Amino acid sequence: MAYATTNPYTGETVKTFPEATDAEIKVALDDAYEAFKSWRNVSFAERAKVMTAAANILRRDIDKYAKLLTLEMGKLYEEAKLETILSAEIFEYYAKNAENLLKPEDLPVADPKEGKAVLVHQPQGIVFAIEPWNFPYYQIARIIAPQLSAGNTVLLKHASNVPQSAAIFDDLMLEAGLPKGAFRNLYAARHHTEVILNDPRVCGVALTGSEGAGAIVASVAGKALKKATMELGGADAFIVLEDADVEKSAKWAAFGRHWNAGQVCVSSKRLIVVDSVYDQFLEIYKAEVAKLKAGDPMDAATTLAPLSSQKAADDLKAQVEEAKKHGAVVEVIGAPVPEKGAFFQPLLMTNLHENNEARHWEFFGPVTQLYRAKDEADAIRIANDSPFGLGGSVFTKDTARGVKVAEQIHTGMVYVNHPTMVKADLPFGGVARSGYGRELIGLGIKEFVNHKLIDVVDIDAPF
Repeated sequence: MAYATTNPYTGETVKTFPEATDAEIKVALDDAYEAFKSWRNVSFAERAKVMTAAANILRRDIDKYAKLLTLEMGKLYEEAKLETILSAEIFEYYAKNAENLLKPEDLPVADPKEGKAVLVHQPQGIVFAIEPWNFPYYQIARIIAPQLSAGNTVLLKHASNVPQSAAIFDDLMLEAGLPKGAFRNLYAARHHTEVILNDPRVCGVALTGSEGAGAIVASVAGKALKKATMELGGADAFIVLEDADVEKSAKWAAFGRHWNAGQVCVSSKRLIVVDSVYDQFLEIYKAEVAKLKAGDPMDAATTLAPLSSQKAADDLKAQVEEAKKHGAVVEVIGAPVPEKGAFFQPLLMTNLHENNEARHWEFFGPVTQLYRAKDEADAIRIANDSPFGLGGSVFTKDTARGVKVAEQIHTGMVYVNHPTMVKADLPFGGVARSGYGRELIGLGIKEFVNHKLIDVVDIDAPF
């Protein structure tokens, strides 16, 4: 695995980094556990100071951080700044809420005379984080902010194409006052995953990535008897019912599918539109996509970024060609994109019938799957005809109806009248092939702590 910064807009390889040695991995594990032995006893107030400092640094140096995201994975500069702010908000959330989220809980007992039962939440050790390239900072923040706030320490293996985005978080946390070793980025080789997870000082692994990567890492974690959380792929349904505001729905659909160049696990990948408003919706949707302008991601006028790499663009093109072999009809939509750079022309895909396997695929880029539904029930059926279960949306003027439809969609998150969002104070996670476990809020901070029962019982109480 080659760790390298390659600008997806210019194609230039800016810098390369050697993989970590076995000795470096051992030192990192030793340092992380030494840090844990003291960090676990640090007060929530002192941990909160570090989280707050990290947030302040991100806000203070937002341009520096954002430019690095744009350089390494081609993210629009404005989107890169928003991601930096979101990361700061996650640190701030746990600085404010961690102590309350992990406060001891008194448990009801059948006979109070028999004792007092309390549930305490204690850190367990080193958490191994394996993160993807599409949101380089947000992915780190949403695991280290809660886990460090809980008293654990974290080792990071980031995607190979964002090595500088990973390294700058090393610098960030040290500047914020985190003890040396409590968080470290590692340019780990593939075999190091097994080495790290087999270390008894490591309590679990949090992975965000593909189904394939998740299956491999979950298998290694299972053999090592380590807990794992998996945030995997998604093919979010975007349902438009006949009573929806069609114009606003279509505009949200264009945004929901194309932000971050469509490289989002919770992107609105499958548009499912009820027959009576299908044609009207499609006309507006195409017009909105036509407004997108591909170009330099540092240019404020650019609204469609390149993909993260030329390989990503080539792989997506090959996937589209394979879908055609299964019967998919593909239409070019939007303005032409530059030939130079890892750009991908927005496409519209239809004829995804029940015998077309492509309806179950995740297209990680600006490829829109479009379905015509007979009615509400048919829209729900199509939405649930997916191996994934991450997010989803329902558009209707009747919000009570929208909630009822949302309850019938088998995913971890559903938004009514908005594409799936990512926020510091909302949980994130899915079901089925989209993984298991949750990140953010109280659910996330409790994933890798020991929920210990302490029961004080009268020595004369009956058995």
